[in-house]
Amino acid sequence: MERPEAPFTLAYVVFVFCFVFTPNEFRSAGVTVQNLFSGWLGSEDVGFVQYHIRRTSITLLVHSLLPLGYYLGMCIAAPDKNLWYVHSASEGWQLYFAVSVALPLLSWAVVLHWSRIKWGNHPISKNLAAHALPQSGWRAVASSINTEFRRIDKFATGAPGARVIVTDTWVMKVTTYYVHVAQQQDIHLTVVNSKQHELSPDFNTPVQILTISVASINPSVKPFDIRLNSTEYGELREKLHAPIRNAANVVIHQTLSDLFLETFKSYVEANEVYPLPSEQVLEPCIGCMQVNANTKLLRLCQEEGEGECQQCYCRPMWCLTCLGKWFASRQDQQRPETWLSSRVPCPTCRAKFCILDVCIVR
Repeated sequence: MERPEAPFTLAYVVFVFCFVFTPNEFRSAGVTVQNLFSGWLGSEDVGFVQYHIRRTSITLLVHSLLPLGYYLGMCIAAPDKNLWYVHSASEGWQLYFAVSVALPLLSWAVVLHWSRIKWGNHPISKNLAAHALPQSGWRAVASSINTEFRRIDKFATGAPGARVIVTDTWVMKVTTYYVHVAQQQDIHLTVVNSKQHELSPDFNTPVQILTISVASINPSVKPFDIRLNSTEYGELREKLHAPIRNAANVVIHQTLSDLFLETFKSYVEANEVYPLPSEQVLEPCIGCMQVNANTKLLRLCQEEGEGECQQCYCRPMWCLTCLGKWFASRQDQQRPETWLSSRVPCPTCRAKFCILDVCIVR
């Protein structure tokens, strides 16, 4: 027989994971710290720095209560354990209760320390103080950031837990418990990594995520990484005053067509291989005339009917890159989510084919 606390434990773990990392579904439902405490947090547009000082503080307090919430839930889900009466519970549960109570108390003490000197002890305030002039303090820096954040020409991207914001003077990364801040005139930016995903969960299209290291010459400012979609790379460069070095020699695909071409190649490489007959010689690709043709269209779809793929009898005439560019050029540019499943005519004989019909010549 299934133990009654097992389903509750699983459900609570999933809830905590979603509440802390906040997927789109929770964000849309308003189950976030920012939404639940919006009345106390105020407006981010009015006071960006003060808003995030309050947000990080309340987030720490709320998250510290989650272990205690599990204990209280177990009191109801497993009444046979007598958890309502801590002195009669097992030693393991007594220890868990002590830790779950100590965490909120410790968090309250930390936040109380942060709030002293009008929040001057908060980590964000101390970070801003590293950028202040000798005759000023962190509030002068905060005022500058607040003013620039209200401008409509700022660059902003990313989910609420990992936002990247670039203004005329500042580069900022907003995380769950902290806000990294660096001054543009003091930083060096370097592309250190790139990850390409064939499908984005948000838009059902290929996506390339770049990781850029931000290092400041100010020794009081710790380096940090920012992550963004490669299609936003050009907009980021326009907002930055300093160049971005590409130390890892990453190929950056700044358009959707570039991203699709890489995905197209990866799908084709997984298809069947077309063995070239011994009497046939490959000729230069008629699209670019730079490399030999290396693709052949073979109808591999099994279904018959109008609009389905057709057999192409052309000899290998196109290289994979040119055929991929042709495939992308024939798509509805307003509906990129349909590109992978669509069919286009052969550039030579007009027989319809899909990605599964493209074979590499060996």
